[in-house]
Amino acid sequence: MTLPLDAEPLRAWIGRTTVVDDVVTAPPWQALAATLDHDGAAGTAGALPPCWHWLYFLPLHRQSEVAADGHPRRGGFLPPVPLPRRMWAGGRLRFHAPLTLGQRLTRTSTLRDVQVKSGRSGPLVFVTVDHEVHADGRLAITEVHDIVYRDMPPPDAPPPAVAPAPAEAPWTRRVHPDPVLLFRYSALTFNGHRIHYDRPYATQVEHYPGLVVHGPLIATLLLDLLHRERPTARVTAFDFKAVQPLFDTAPFEVCGRQADAQSIHLWARGPDGRLAMQATATIA
Repeated sequence: MTLPLDAEPLRAWIGRTTVVDDVVTAPPWQALAATLDHDGAAGTAGALPPCWHWLYFLPLHRQSEVAADGHPRRGGFLPPVPLPRRMWAGGRLRFHAPLTLGQRLTRTSTLRDVQVKSGRSGPLVFVTVDHEVHADGRLAITEVHDIVYRDMPPPDAPPPAVAPAPAEAPWTRRVHPDPVLLFRYSALTFNGHRIHYDRPYATQVEHYPGLVVHGPLIATLLLDLLHRERPTARVTAFDFKAVQPLFDTAPFEVCGRQADAQSIHLWARGPDGRLAMQATATIA
């Protein structure tokens, strides 16, 4: 897109609210545990791990409401941004109370802000959504969700600048993002975005080198690494930012280190050593 975007029609969506109810049931919990190679006994043990609430409040749009990219057609709760690429850019979460099996959940989502900016590759639109999750009437999670929309890069566009990931990591786990892993996570979150499972679409339409690893999956894998290294730690806050996409064409690493008694630094390192995601978890 060569013309500048008019922010005002998009900003008219600010303040829109939607409310969704759900119940913490065992099958999604057990299925993600299996997908992450957890012991079967961990499937519904104790509290739902941090960020596993993304298994619930699924986007149940009718098939006729789905656009060519697999996302719901724009202009409902989210504004009709006229840019083809949509990515989960990051989030900031606070965990106030645990979620446990059988609890009734309510998520209230409010569109807080829309910002139009210019980047090296053209216009960018940043959409910020606030979520509040109540469990049996008690506030359990507050979440700020960042979404970015951008244009397709031209064929002769230079490669984006990359930042190197920290080279030394006391905690490291290698992840093989094969198509089965990406498909299972898409299915668990009812995410129809075709860049995660439809290789011809991802490579020929959106011009990625392979299937794109979900941002929320990478964030979940970072928290899973923390759990493997500090199984008794309780996460009270988690902030993460997507820096560069990862693809199914090569393994990547989730890494971490304990910064101090309450802070854990986490990051995802691409196969070429680049920083793909950075995060900080606060533990108690």
